[in-house]
Amino acid sequence: MLKLVLPKGSLEKATLELFDAADLTVSRSSDVDYKATIDDPRIDEVRILRPQEIPTYVAEGMFDLGITGRDWIEETASEVVSLGELQYSKATSKPFRIVVAIPRDDPTERVEDLPQGVRVSTEYPELTRRFFEKKGIEADIRLSYGATEAKVPDIVDCIVDGTETGRALRAANLKIIGEVLTSYTALVANRAAAADPAKRHAM
Repeated sequence: MLKLVLPKGSLEKATLELFDAADLTVSRSSDVDYKATIDDPRIDEVRILRPQEIPTYVAEGMFDLGITGRDWIEETASEVVSLGELQYSKATSKPFRIVVAIPRDDPTERVEDLPQGVRVSTEYPELTRRFFEKKGIEADIRLSYGATEAKVPDIVDCIVDGTETGRALRAANLKIIGEVLTSYTALVANRAAAADPAKRHAM
C-alpha cells in the first residue's frame, strides 16, 4: 500500500535503528543497495535516497511517506504534510541548526550589520536567498558542494551552514552571528496520500 523513502547518508543509521526498534526491520542485500523491503503488509516499497531529494519526491507523489530533514523541506519549498518530528539528528540529540557564521576576528555581531553585496557560501542557496531578502541585504550567494567553512575569508565573507555541535565552525575559527532555522528530522507524507483514508490509517 505505502511507498516509503528513507534517508541515505548521515541520518541513515539512526533511521534504520528506529525502524528496527519499531519491529519494522529494513532488509536489503547490502549497505549500498538503494532498494529495500520491510516485512509489513502496509509497506509495498522501500527506497533509500539522499535526504536533499526526498521532500520533492514525496511532494510529487513518487512516494507516500518519507523521512528527511526540515532544512531540505524548506530549501526545496516542498508541499508535504508533516506527520511529526523524530527526536534524533546526525550525531546527537541536539537540534541541527542552519546558521550564519563569519571569521571570529570580524567585529560584526549581527546579520543585519553585514554589508550589501556580502559574499555567502552555502549548500542551501534558496533558504539563504530568502533569509537575506527578509533582512533587506543583497547577498552574492555561491553554491557550496561541501567543506563550506574552508571558504572564509579568502573566497567568501560568510557562510550559511548546518551545525549540531558547532565544533567544525570553532575549528575553522568562525563565530555564529545568526540562525536561519532549527531543523529536525521529520516524517512527511504526500498530500493526496495523507488525505486517502486507507493510506492515512496505514501511516
